[in-house]
Amino acid sequence: MINRLAVIFLPLLLTAAPVFSNAGAGITGAINWETMQIEARVSLNLEEAGIRMPLGRTQGERLINDEYRRLIQPILLNLQVDSSTTIGDLVMQGHLSLWEVENFALGASSIPPALSPDLRNMTSTHVICINRISSSLLRHTRPLEVPRTLNPVSTANYTGVIIIATESLPSHGMIGRFMPAPGLFPRIWDTNMDLVFERNMLDVRAPAMVRYAPARSIFHNSPSGLSPELSALVGERPLRIFARGVFGSSPTDLIIDRADALRIISTEENRRLLTEGRIAIILDDSVLRDRF
Repeated sequence: MINRLAVIFLPLLLTAAPVFSNAGAGITGAINWETMQIEARVSLNLEEAGIRMPLGRTQGERLINDEYRRLIQPILLNLQVDSSTTIGDLVMQGHLSLWEVENFALGASSIPPALSPDLRNMTSTHVICINRISSSLLRHTRPLEVPRTLNPVSTANYTGVIIIATESLPSHGMIGRFMPAPGLFPRIWDTNMDLVFERNMLDVRAPAMVRYAPARSIFHNSPSGLSPELSALVGERPLRIFARGVFGSSPTDLIIDRADALRIISTEENRRLLTEGRIAIILDDSVLRDRF
């Protein structure tokens, strides 16, 4: 029943702007792909909501929590899963229920509502872990094998993979160039358009499929040149490659050179890096933080 209702009401949820409602509540924040968190701040104008303090504090807290669940839902539904799908698309297709989407919101770490000094406004802060959403969307128990090659090349064994995609790139099958964008499950293709990596190849025990980071994280004053956070993921000897293009209606899928793909898939050790999610994608700062 819930998915039938979603077909009717989801288009309205997806187009609803998270602005102040009749109850005097509003939401601001950002999707932070570097930290893999959705940071949301909900505010409630108590006078507009018809709540008088101090007796109405409990009522205000209940209302602001209800408004948080309502206002965060369009943001979650618009979250990009892969190059062709959003969370909302999964609901429309029957692969995910609105109840599950609400559970993403309820799983946030939250700071209890606080009153402004003039007692006119109440605010609450919520942080949703994007990796928890990703993990809940993985349906397989055993990962598919990363593709192999019949003609392996001689290559070193690396400790991780870094794909640099900080500039606009040509899009396969389309005219023009596009800035690579983040998503929960970005596929990786080679320049022959052979699939190198997708989410069903990921070990479900891995914390995430990829990690997104800004360009400054690969120009640190350290032996590897990497930030400590990035080095912890991809190690001291990662394979560094440049993306050659993007693919999909949303530019989350990256295309790498066939020669670079062969360096990854030619050894069992390097193929395991993909399965374990030891991949960092370096993106432009402008796409790493999506404000709402």
